[in-house]
Amino acid sequence: MNPLSSQSLFSMSDPVDTHPAVPTPNEPSSTIHLVGGEKGGVGKSLVARLLVHYLRDRGIPFHAFDADHSNGALRRFYPEVSTSIWMERHDELDRIIETAFAHRNHRILVDMAAQTHDLLLKWMSEVEMIAMVKEAGFSVRYWHVMDTGKDSVDLLKKLFDHFEGQLQYTIVLNQVRGDHFEIFEKSGVRQRAEALQAKFVSVRHLMDHVVQKIDASNAPFLFGKNPEHDNTGLGLVDRQRVKIWLTQVCAQIDNVGI
Repeated sequence: MNPLSSQSLFSMSDPVDTHPAVPTPNEPSSTIHLVGGEKGGVGKSLVARLLVHYLRDRGIPFHAFDADHSNGALRRFYPEVSTSIWMERHDELDRIIETAFAHRNHRILVDMAAQTHDLLLKWMSEVEMIAMVKEAGFSVRYWHVMDTGKDSVDLLKKLFDHFEGQLQYTIVLNQVRGDHFEIFEKSGVRQRAEALQAKFVSVRHLMDHVVQKIDASNAPFLFGKNPEHDNTGLGLVDRQRVKIWLTQVCAQIDNVGI
């Protein structure tokens, strides 16, 4: 895994053309990645941070939007590559599409706050967002982050009920509160996800004291590449734990694609 050679590739200050040309079929196209799950505390922001780490580590150009104003993890841990938007304002959400059109070979990552599903639906319906981006050759992938509880399963079903096959899906099984997803497995929703060709990623639990030290230091996951600048207070073995954890998650993202 190689660190960034230049941060300019990921600058959020680039001007956005509000009347960009539609890409031709032979041009690379954007992918809009919505990181959600609707329920609070399931680890959406952690997954968004992992995706930023992955994109930076793999040298994939991207733009990141942080719509979670109660937590603001992307703005906190990756302020140089993320910008804030308000889901309550449709003109701000418009920037997601405008950025995708202006930077056609970039990934567009949106970390959504809990309980913003209805706001998202209203905006997407108003501008016929899915039809608009598909016509341009883009794709929209929803990363549904879930824990082991029934709420996460019910919210995924609600997502499927509304969008069915209009979106691509990645189901993130976050093991922060346990690694047994029997409710999901027995609900029939997993089978529905498979029928919709959803991808699956499992994020195993990282020891609490390790996460707490990283969070307390506001450190991005790339801190391990520059030990001399490491202010997390993690010891040698804990840094190895983080390295293994990141390697396993990134390998799964390699498999599902982004």
